[in-house]
Amino acid sequence: MTLKIIPKNALDTWIENLLVDYRLIAPQHVRDQYVFGEVSSPDQVALEYGTTILPPKKTLLPTREELIQFNTTQNRAEPVFDDIPTVILGVHTCDLHAIHLLDAVFEKDLVDQHYISRRENTTFVGIECLQPCSAHAFCKDMGTLSNPEEFDIHLINLGKTYALYIGSEKGEKLLEGLSGLLDPTLEDHNLINHVMSKKWSSFPYQLEADITELPSLMTFFYRSSLWDELGERCLGCGSCNIVCPTCYCFDIQERLDLSLSFGERIRFWDSCQLDEFATVAGGHNFRPKQSDRLRHRFLRKYKYQSIEPGLVGCVGCGRCAETCLVKITPIAVLNQLFRRHSAARKIRQEVTIT
Repeated sequence: MTLKIIPKNALDTWIENLLVDYRLIAPQHVRDQYVFGEVSSPDQVALEYGTTILPPKKTLLPTREELIQFNTTQNRAEPVFDDIPTVILGVHTCDLHAIHLLDAVFEKDLVDQHYISRRENTTFVGIECLQPCSAHAFCKDMGTLSNPEEFDIHLINLGKTYALYIGSEKGEKLLEGLSGLLDPTLEDHNLINHVMSKKWSSFPYQLEADITELPSLMTFFYRSSLWDELGERCLGCGSCNIVCPTCYCFDIQERLDLSLSFGERIRFWDSCQLDEFATVAGGHNFRPKQSDRLRHRFLRKYKYQSIEPGLVGCVGCGRCAETCLVKITPIAVLNQLFRRHSAARKIRQEVTIT
């Protein structure tokens, strides 16, 4: 890992250099919100942002993705790959952890070539978020507040400059030909330590349970009445899945043109909270109640994905809580389960003593 210092007045030049060779995706300020989107000039980039509506996942796994084009008259089908060199700029640490989970899912066992094509041609420039994105963020609890061990480039705002950590060959390539990079001084190192220590104290712990307790907590409360209570409130709209950086369920459809000669196979994002998601052949729905579907989502985030692929299934970004129309938030649900577990354990101890 190499550390450099880049003055803020050199950042625009760097972005302009990137635009020559790369498709550049960055956070933008749109109608009082922030979104990741393709930019064409440095003026569109908003590095100091809270959180975005959708995570940068949408670049690697688009909401609508063409997989295959086929010709029925010629009995020919060809896969479609997106191999445009891309840089995603200004990614927060929680979203970088989410990308690592997606990598583990799509690059292991049944390899997804469409995801791999985008991933291999994408370089990430992360940025340290120095204040909580929202009151719903609990990245500190989930262990995603700091940068993952593997990264390309990571920025830390030092006021007049950025500390620029280079973590890969892909990251080094982004800096080729860029003048203005400085070697860090002792003052720079001290400033980095000060900024990072101040950041750590700025993020509160939000959960009453430790992350290591969550899988067993989910198992213990599999049949809890809390799921029925929440199911009565939940609208089953799927908003929580759509904004989640670690959800990757999809549906596939094939569409023909009016001549019935040309068509395409398309992948769309899907949601386990929708009524039809768990409906199989014969019309049977193996999660018929909203409480079943809601419970499944929490089990997936806080138990299943910790087993396979072995990474946190929730990065604590708080997007689902911001989006939920009926204010079902992971912090409140997990803390409620923990309190019920503590109460049940206390009763068992009292019974044992008696």
